[in-house]
Amino acid sequence: MAHTLLITGGAGFIGSTAVRAALARDDWRVVNIDKLTYSGNLESLAEVEEHPRYSFIQADIADPAAMRAAFEVFEPDAVMHLAAESHVDRSIDSPAPFLDTNVRGTFVLLEEARRYWQDLLAKNPKKGADFRFLHISTDEVFGDLADSDMDARFSETTPYAPSSPYSASKAASDHLVRAWQRTYGLPTLITNCSNNYGPRQFPEKLIPLTIINALAGRSLPVYGTGAQIRDWLHVEDHVRALMTVLARGRVGETYTVGGSNEQKNIDVVRAICGHLETLAPVKPKGVTRYEDLITFVTDRPGHDGRYAIDAGKIRRELGWQPRVAFDEGLRGTVAWYLENGPWWRNILDGTYRCERLGLGTRMEGK
Repeated sequence: MAHTLLITGGAGFIGSTAVRAALARDDWRVVNIDKLTYSGNLESLAEVEEHPRYSFIQADIADPAAMRAAFEVFEPDAVMHLAAESHVDRSIDSPAPFLDTNVRGTFVLLEEARRYWQDLLAKNPKKGADFRFLHISTDEVFGDLADSDMDARFSETTPYAPSSPYSASKAASDHLVRAWQRTYGLPTLITNCSNNYGPRQFPEKLIPLTIINALAGRSLPVYGTGAQIRDWLHVEDHVRALMTVLARGRVGETYTVGGSNEQKNIDVVRAICGHLETLAPVKPKGVTRYEDLITFVTDRPGHDGRYAIDAGKIRRELGWQPRVAFDEGLRGTVAWYLENGPWWRNILDGTYRCERLGLGTRMEGK
């Protein structure tokens, strides 16, 4: 019999990758809970929407009744909690949704998971003992690393020092998960990952934004001088890590997950331009080189300088390591966006949101 995995935020970038990965295995049923805010896109799950082991619930994780019903109806063996507001710029402009989803939503989900798990222990001790709640977080909760020590890395013991409303809300959610494990015994696990990239990432993020803007001949905005350093992790490597932690991670433990691919933002943008020169040599009118579109813009407030992950613990204890080299993964990502224009064009023109409401492409009054 297949186990049931409840994934929150399964219509998002990482979540949809996790849904597809779990369904590719014969031993998982998947229940996807997603509120379908602006970044949730069911088109990312078109290939599995009729899968016999897949169910979708449109609901807010901050709705206790909806979460209780999901646990009672589907009786999951594990939860993979990915639902989150995650864009730093949006958190600076409007922090309230980040507190609502990342903090209150996590609290509600923990409470309903606890209620379900405690009942499960009484009714089916074996299944209760095997239940897991995996909370997926970010390396941004640690703040940034000093420029003077390029050997420094974030690890599971790094103190929290969030810089933005987004990272502060994720730090709060991490603390809640640890408290529910320590106080109530809820069998939780936490992962903190570095910057993800790959197919189906929402176009507001650096890599897809750069690709799409370049194809349109628009400017490629780079904050400050582009010297910020990020550790890039391919989304498929990340999801393999999540499945590994879910299967073999120790209850109550945290695992930092990174790709060992540190790159300056400006170098990432230039690398994308280089791949486009090869993969999309016919340029928009007036563009001689894609790199000529790079435009340096005013840095955002509180912008962290460098992130880097020490993934030694997950490598040693669980045998996971990244497989996708950055240049290979970046080229594949550029190729995917070139080959899947309808997916991102539907996001840019709003079609993906209208279709979920049965409105076609009409936007009157919106």
